[in-house]
Amino acid sequence: MKKIYGLLGRNISYSFSKGYFSEKFEKENLDCEYNNFDLTQIKDFLEVTKDPHVQGLNVTIPYKEEVIQYMDDLDPIAKEIGAINVIKFDKGQKLKGYNSDYYGFTESLKPLLNKTIKKALILGTGGASKAIAYALSHLNIDYTFVSRNPDFNELSYSDLDEDIIQAYKLIINCTPLGTHPNIHNYPDIPYEFITKNHVLYDLIYNPDETTFMSKGKEKGATVSNGLQMLILQAEKAWEIWNM
Repeated sequence: MKKIYGLLGRNISYSFSKGYFSEKFEKENLDCEYNNFDLTQIKDFLEVTKDPHVQGLNVTIPYKEEVIQYMDDLDPIAKEIGAINVIKFDKGQKLKGYNSDYYGFTESLKPLLNKTIKKALILGTGGASKAIAYALSHLNIDYTFVSRNPDFNELSYSDLDEDIIQAYKLIINCTPLGTHPNIHNYPDIPYEFITKNHVLYDLIYNPDETTFMSKGKEKGATVSNGLQMLILQAEKAWEIWNM
């Protein structure tokens, strides 16, 4: 029986995962295929679960939190994060949710860190930002969320001033701002206060260099896109499906 894996999301024709896994299956001569499950609403997910060939799924925007309600079980880390990006179909099509985003982010961030980084700003509060927050707490980096509609313990973009930017040397873009084709968009932060000690990390991988990154680079900051994180989380997902 051919094993089917896939990506669950909305408007995902651009997806990295399909190309990555299709190439992997071909190269390693595996009798598997990888499909995009592009759903307009999360309740259509139940149709996907009825296919006995489906063995595992990746989950992307906007379903990393919404899909949790359909899980039979959650890995403890996924439970703590409150968002999942990997689903494993166990015997009898029982569904277990995992999070490999935090692993991909942690391992791709480590080589970029310097001694001045004690605090991080997380731009955006969606499903991906939860895994980022979890990873930072395990790296002993304090973090604060920045949101267009901030809660009591979050900052708004208008709060960001020179003092805050100086204190927070790591800035992570978890918003979709700047994703292809809208490559001229970028998070509204005061880039003039960025220094060579800053690290600007963008979860976006298309384009290779976002406007957020290039604005940081102009100030001498270390910058990274999300490609390495994606590769690492994909390999971790493959490990989970085959445990």
